[in-house]
Amino acid sequence: MAGNRGEGSRQRTAGTARRQDHGHLGQPVGDGAWTLSGRFRLFANHGSQVPVARFEGGECAVTRRFCGAALRAGPCADPPGEATIGAEDGFALGICGAAQSFRRVAGRQWGDTHGALAGLFFVHALAMGMWFVPLSALLDAAGQGELRPYAFAASASAAFVSPLLFGAVADRHVSPVAVVRALSAGTAGMIGLTAWALEQGAPTGLVWLLIQGVALCMAPTFSLSTAIVFARLAGSGRPFGPLRAMATLGWMCGCWLVSLAGADGSVRSGYLCALAWLGLAAYTWVLPRVPPPAAEQARTWRERLGWDATELLRERDHRVVFVTAALFSVSLAALYPYTPPHLRTLGFQALSAWMSVAQVTEVVSLFLLAWLLARWRLKWTLALGLGFAVVRFGLCAWDRPGPVLLGVALHGVSFACVMITAQVYVAERIGSAWRARAQALLTLMTMGFGSLVGYLGCGVWYAICQVGPSVNWRWFWSGLGVWTAGVLVYFLAAYRGVGRPRGLPHAAPEGRALHSSPPLSPAGS
Repeated sequence: MAGNRGEGSRQRTAGTARRQDHGHLGQPVGDGAWTLSGRFRLFANHGSQVPVARFEGGECAVTRRFCGAALRAGPCADPPGEATIGAEDGFALGICGAAQSFRRVAGRQWGDTHGALAGLFFVHALAMGMWFVPLSALLDAAGQGELRPYAFAASASAAFVSPLLFGAVADRHVSPVAVVRALSAGTAGMIGLTAWALEQGAPTGLVWLLIQGVALCMAPTFSLSTAIVFARLAGSGRPFGPLRAMATLGWMCGCWLVSLAGADGSVRSGYLCALAWLGLAAYTWVLPRVPPPAAEQARTWRERLGWDATELLRERDHRVVFVTAALFSVSLAALYPYTPPHLRTLGFQALSAWMSVAQVTEVVSLFLLAWLLARWRLKWTLALGLGFAVVRFGLCAWDRPGPVLLGVALHGVSFACVMITAQVYVAERIGSAWRARAQALLTLMTMGFGSLVGYLGCGVWYAICQVGPSVNWRWFWSGLGVWTAGVLVYFLAAYRGVGRPRGLPHAAPEGRALHSSPPLSPAGS
């Protein structure tokens, strides 16, 4: 986070155009790198009175960690009295004391700082999409169609154990990058064995055990990748939306690769998927190492299994966000099982293409999410997503082609505003020592409890709404809309959040809960 004048010069010679602004004492400064002259003290938030660095007589002295990484201590630039301080991802800095002047110089390009993280999400989701989307057709082609509900339920059951267990390993023992690498290789092996077993006509029980093995290896990987990304973002969750959009693009590309290879309904899709997971394992070698933040010490079995992460639910706001995400996942589970047959009854063809409208709007929403989180509190962003979900179900209950298709489009918007904002909340409000387990707990609540209850509950509700051979879609979608409206009311009533003084960047009060870290979105939470 801190460098010297030569570092700024290297950035400029690398082809980055120099921008220069000038500020005044007591004025908050924006993102980028700033060169400061004279004697000064640097504050994480203007007016917080908690100094980050002190600069006197040509020496930089660190007094507090900033953005997750300590500023470098030692001699500053030549001539004395000048240093370059980076303020990445939109952080506001306050300059106080006896500073003579400060000017802004250009920072690094987005691709230099976030390109590897975007690639991680893209490759990871590509591999996941190549497994989940063709799985149903693969089982049918192999004569194992009766396994379909149990195969998809395997992911929900694995989410109850695997993410927390491996999240605890990543938090306490091994770098999460190494854990993702090992699990990706294990997932590739299990998928390859599953494809081989289907090709050889193996018994149904053996195929199910192999699929459950795939789920156990795969379930914790995406929450770990999310923890890796947040660890490298140095404290701010605002760039997460565009990065997460690369996962949606990767998922879509994985589906297209299977179709382009003519592997739909063939065991070749399984072998291709195994290669994709090996590619993910190889890709982790280009990622910077993220060490486990907690030092090794004596642990109970509960801690080793990761179940101590449930202590996070004791804090009111944490509990409300986790429960809200889980309850939202219940209605979310109705998208792929029941929207395509509804579209078919309305005369739509090429259902996969029409369903991809939700993914397109999700990508757009994720790119806009960074802008929204910089201006809105996390509370209102999440509430906006729940509101869009209510409108979405209302449009589907209209039972007309146009409104239903618009409802599919709103799914992507609501998913981004709720689920991705929840991940940002976890990264910003929960300490780094709990990062992997907190993301894993969110996975358990959404993919475990939420999805399992959603798949079973929506199935029961669908059966209730059947009238002979047809379905009363108005009742079906209206019921889910009422459920989601109830989730919205619960969230607005129960969530408190952390406010900020008017006109000042957000600063967390001292003495927050044990598992909380300062909320890092300037707009508060």
